[in-house]
Amino acid sequence: MGDCDDAQVGQCEAEDKNLGRGEAGFDEYLRGNECHAPDADRQQGEQVEQEKPLFHRIVSFFLAKLAIAKRIPIQILSVNITIFAQRPSRYNGSADMITKGEVLDLLKSTETYRVERTISTGNMDKFCEAICAFANDMPNSRKNGYLIIGAYDDGTLAGMKVDDGLLKKVSGIRSDGNILPLPTMSVDRFVFPEGDLLVAEVRPSDLPPVRYRGRAFIRIGPRRDIATEAEERILAERRCSFMATFDATPCLNAKLEDLDVEYIKNSYLPKFLDEEALTADKRDIKGQLASIHLYDRENDCPTYAGIILFGTNPRYFLLGDYVQFVRFAGNDKGGAVLNERQFMGPLYKMLPALESFVRDGIITQRPVPESLFREKTVWNYPEGAIRELMMNACMHRDYQSNMPIRLYQFDNYIEIMNAGGLYGEARPENFPSVNDYRNPLVAEAMRVMKYVNKFNRGVTRVQEMLKDNGNAPAAFDVNTITAFRVAVEATKDSDKSESPKSDTSQGTSQGTSQGTSQPLSQPLSQPPSRLAIIEKIIEYCKEPRSGVEIAEHCGFKDTKYFRERYLSPLLGTRIRMTIPDKPTSRFQKYQSL
Repeated sequence: MGDCDDAQVGQCEAEDKNLGRGEAGFDEYLRGNECHAPDADRQQGEQVEQEKPLFHRIVSFFLAKLAIAKRIPIQILSVNITIFAQRPSRYNGSADMITKGEVLDLLKSTETYRVERTISTGNMDKFCEAICAFANDMPNSRKNGYLIIGAYDDGTLAGMKVDDGLLKKVSGIRSDGNILPLPTMSVDRFVFPEGDLLVAEVRPSDLPPVRYRGRAFIRIGPRRDIATEAEERILAERRCSFMATFDATPCLNAKLEDLDVEYIKNSYLPKFLDEEALTADKRDIKGQLASIHLYDRENDCPTYAGIILFGTNPRYFLLGDYVQFVRFAGNDKGGAVLNERQFMGPLYKMLPALESFVRDGIITQRPVPESLFREKTVWNYPEGAIRELMMNACMHRDYQSNMPIRLYQFDNYIEIMNAGGLYGEARPENFPSVNDYRNPLVAEAMRVMKYVNKFNRGVTRVQEMLKDNGNAPAAFDVNTITAFRVAVEATKDSDKSESPKSDTSQGTSQGTSQGTSQPLSQPLSQPPSRLAIIEKIIEYCKEPRSGVEIAEHCGFKDTKYFRERYLSPLLGTRIRMTIPDKPTSRFQKYQSL
């Protein structure tokens, strides 16, 4: 190595004081021929240097030369150097394990819930119990625990020699299956003039309680013991708080630019938060999104919920995130494919597209004579029921699967299938009384956007609507672990004789259906579309109107039916009550928002 000037030598000497004992060998590389360490430190450094493999010494040499040539402070390279210079023997370890200086500090401290010292080398049960206790972290400090082998209770070293056999023996505790869930730990050897130390560093588990041979051990202060039932319950509650659902986990390859930020700021947040809270919130958009779990600040990326709900291209990250519609001829999948479409994009675009498609592409009606002078309108499926089932499929599906949501239509029935069976507390024996959410963030956002209500009445409402329309009850297949399937039969009075015309076009939708296919079946009479009626209501209610006035204006004599199907769904979103405190008042009127 070349000589270094006085300024460099002074800087090296000053910085060297912060590196702790055992790094004199590195000092020699860094200082050059004119730089000398005290005799004791140099002797210790020579000992460490002899323990290094040749490869480690070569790497240390070049890194040190780089530090002088580029005037890089020692601290910047110390992590990399320490890996090679101080840790020749490492099993199951990580680069950020405790340093030699920190070990010396632990030896001087009193034995606490984070530190246990022992001179025993053969009591593996004791070691396992200690590791189990550190992993459970009963005080919930979220700080690592340390089992130090080779030191007395007062912190003095026992003068023992730690060989590779003991290192392998202790490191094997991690994966021998006696401690479950498997602990996260590192094992290292530290060499001192007074003797060696073996240090096992244990990270608090995110999935407590951790058990050794079926028993949960904890540590409170210097005491190590078996956890009581009450203490195990505390640990179990902590486990639940750490377990994140898939939609809450960070999408590591995504960036803020992969979200439709403008829509979130201008449309979603005003629905999620009241105006006063939104105005008072001075955080940047990342902070606002993080507060509602759509962004992960630690990893600086959106969560999967953010991508699913508001991503610019969700399928780039989740290949199965789309809805596949297929219209088959006949009543099985062996029939010809008459129409096929794909609906994709973020849910805030996809859901209204699905609503429109169900209303205009699947639901049909025809007049059926009741007598010589009277006829009734028969719908093949109640629109609300099919909509509810599709919303549930989007809300409850397993987004980690590559299988899309399948909406298959046959002559006599519809089949809806999504990846992911019953989740959590929901089981075949309690379905549909008990519900649970695989994607709670997605479910909450869909509630805010008024696509679901989260009252756990979805299946019940579907069955009621089917019954009122004259359909058989929906058949739910809840016994499959990996999928959820429901089949709905068409009404007996709906037209089945007229087969849909074949259409080979395949529309692909980014939140909207862009196919050019004709309707799946042609109704004998075509009333105004639901969208047209809604727009008519909004336009008419620019001035306050009564419910009867609005129904007559839209051509409906049955005011109850009109109110339930058209007026009530618009409340709070497109129209408002003039007397909200008295919804049933005879003076009640409605006005557009």
